[in-house]
Amino acid sequence: MLQYLTLPVTPFQQNCSIVWCDATQDAAVIDPGGELPRLLAAVQERGLTLKAIWLTHAHIDHAGGTGQLSREQGLPIVGPHPGDQFWIDGLAQQSRMFGFPPAETFTPDRWLDDGDTVQIGQETLHVRHCPGHTPGHVVFHSASAQRVFVGDVLFAGSIGRTDFPGGNHEQLLEAIRTRLWPMGDDTVFIPGHGPEGTLGRERRTNPYVAERA
Repeated sequence: MLQYLTLPVTPFQQNCSIVWCDATQDAAVIDPGGELPRLLAAVQERGLTLKAIWLTHAHIDHAGGTGQLSREQGLPIVGPHPGDQFWIDGLAQQSRMFGFPPAETFTPDRWLDDGDTVQIGQETLHVRHCPGHTPGHVVFHSASAQRVFVGDVLFAGSIGRTDFPGGNHEQLLEAIRTRLWPMGDDTVFIPGHGPEGTLGRERRTNPYVAERA
């Protein structure tokens, strides 16, 4: 069974998630934006073996610790979609702009596209490309656990910003409606900021994407 722990990191309180297979104790970290000693301590406390870094997108609060973590722990970087290459290229500029520690640049070991899968231990998660917040944003869906790690696509009562370079409001709404809603009302989403929720609740009540009766 897939297990996970979410730790808010950086001054932006970005939800970094450690996900693992309870059969093998193999783990991946989703969006290590910073506070790497705290993340590694949580991995060690649970007796997990970190195998990979998975990225939803390359904004500084999600990807700022990626290069250092990959280098120090020998971990492959998986994701996001190639549409976020320019955000990766601009990590140093992003870190200066938002007052983050200097971010190491990196090249993903594997880019992701819609329909791909990622695996940790015996658990397989499905990748959906959900552009709009950034061009290369992806989400990670575990159908068996009814969980989806959505980065900054969807929040409880809100949606991701689209006023950054490469953002597209209509693309974001389309991605939510066509790629998240079919995962099912009971699926719990883990957003990049703030509390978890269910897709069904957002589909009914979210002012940006609620389905009108």
